[in-house]
This record gives sequence, structure tokens and C-alpha cells, in this order.
Amino acid sequence: MIGALELRDARVMVTGSGGFLGRSLVGKLEDRGAKPLPVRSADYDLTDRAQVMAALRDLQPSYILHAAAVVGGIGANREHPGKFFYDNAVMGVHLLHESHVADVEKVVVVGTVCSYPKFTPVPFKEEDIWNGYPEETNAPYGLAKKMLLVQAQAYRAEYGFQCAYVIPTNLYGPGDNFDLHTSHVIPAMIRKCFEATSEGQDEVAVWGTGRPTREFLYVDDAAEGIVSALERYESPEPLNLGSGEEITIRDLAHVLAEATGYKGRFVWDADKPDGQPRRAIDSSRAHRELGWTPRVSLKEGIARTVDWYEQQISETIQPLS
Repeated sequence: MIGALELRDARVMVTGSGGFLGRSLVGKLEDRGAKPLPVRSADYDLTDRAQVMAALRDLQPSYILHAAAVVGGIGANREHPGKFFYDNAVMGVHLLHESHVADVEKVVVVGTVCSYPKFTPVPFKEEDIWNGYPEETNAPYGLAKKMLLVQAQAYRAEYGFQCAYVIPTNLYGPGDNFDLHTSHVIPAMIRKCFEATSEGQDEVAVWGTGRPTREFLYVDDAAEGIVSALERYESPEPLNLGSGEEITIRDLAHVLAEATGYKGRFVWDADKPDGQPRRAIDSSRAHRELGWTPRVSLKEGIARTVDWYEQQISETIQPLS
């Protein structure tokens, strides 16, 4: 572990600041006394180089956390592979290049566990990231994000540009995306369980066989790791952030049913893709380099997420007149 950057009063630009992870990053920076500089898609279109340049000119950041991304579950990745590749690649390429030109002191890029090869040995180690092609359904997204690791390392080698690249595993928590067309598995299943219960249904349809495994990381734990990487991580090598809890999708469904009070059964649609067979990462480098350890267990994190979603539902119900 090395000495940390002093972030008090530091100007830190956060791309994707209005999103799920971005909001948590802003909160972690505020806790440290930094001055977060929010960048939302409504303010600047980061796929447009001129608008990236304008954001840097307007905000004058010393540091950047690049959390902006076009993301979604398996269905969204299958429907929009071109958009997911182009938008994620172009945003990152423009941002890193123009940050170098503008003499930004350091950038942290938030990568994706989808960049790892489809059959990476579990737990995934950072040195395995180039040992094969990603799982096909999310390969365009994963490869677009992985090219930013290449760019970060190339710019460090040629220009001395300081850029850290972190790879969080699947994120979840309060404030997640619960849109069934674009959401990931935990928010999608929470919503389906609540809707089935409220509508008196005794079945919830789930994609795939339920056999694949995933590792989930609570969003605030991920944000703490990312900000810690800004403060402490100086290596050109990628850095995994994970919880250490691997669970099958089938077992996850039962945990979510218990948390939501759903009493029915799950119907597994094996004609739909499973995605990557297993996904769990080795976070020992983050523990060693940052002193970072996730604090929220999967069971506790799901309970918090369910409570948050239930509160959102109750606030949308109009009282009878």
C-alpha cells in the first residue's frame, strides 16, 4: 500500500454521475471533502469529441472517475451489440485522449467483468484477461471497455499518463435499474417477484437454466474501491473488485424470493442464453494494494435493495380520495 492522494478540495470529474454507480461515487468523494464535478449525458455527450473537450474546459478537473457506460443485461446486449460497442469505446477513447491533452493528473476507468474470457478459470485473476474471447452475448461491450485498458497502458508508456483501470464484478444495490428491458438479474428478479405477488401469480419466468454462477458486489463497496484506486493505485495492470461470494442463479432466485416474500415458483427458460458459465473474481490485489475489503454481504445487500425498491413502490401508489 502506498501513500494516498489527498482528495480534500480536489476537483474530481465523475462521468455517469447521474447513474447507479456514479451517484455512489459522488457520495464517497463528498465524504472525503473532495469537490465532485458531475457529468451527465444531458450535460455533455461524451461520444462527441468536441463535447468531451468542452467538459474538460468548463470543469477543469484535476482527476476523473470514468463511470459512464451504456449497459444492460443479456437481452439488451443481444439487441444492441453495435450501440454497446460504439458508445462505450468512443466515450472512453475521447475521454482518455483529451484528458491527456488537458494534463489531467489521473483518470480511473471503470471496466467490466464482461471483458474476461468466457472460460476463465475461477476465480478470475487479472493476468487471465487476455487468455481468450469473452462470452458471446456481451463480447462487444466487454471488448469495447477492454480497449480502454490498452489505451491507458499505451498512453502511460508513451506519455507518462496516469490512468488506473478497475474491474468490478456485477453490481447491485438501492437505486439500481429496474427496467425489465435493460436491467441486470437482481433488480429484474426483485421486480418480477413483487409484481407476481401483487398480481396473484404463482410463476416467475427466468432466462436460462439457472446453473451459471455469478458474484455480486454492493454498489457502495464498489464505489469505495474505485475512489481508493484513485487515491492509491499506481500500477498499469487492471484491478479486480469483488465480494468473494459466488452463487448460482438458481440459488440467487431463492434468496430473492425469501427477501421479497414471493411464495410461487420459478420457471426456467432454457431456450434463452445463460451467458458466461461461471463468474467470480480474485480481489486479492485490491486487498493488498488498497487495503480494500467489501463490507456488505449479499444477503444484507439484497435486503437493503428490496427495502429501497419497496419504498419506491409505496411512494408511487396514489392514496384513495
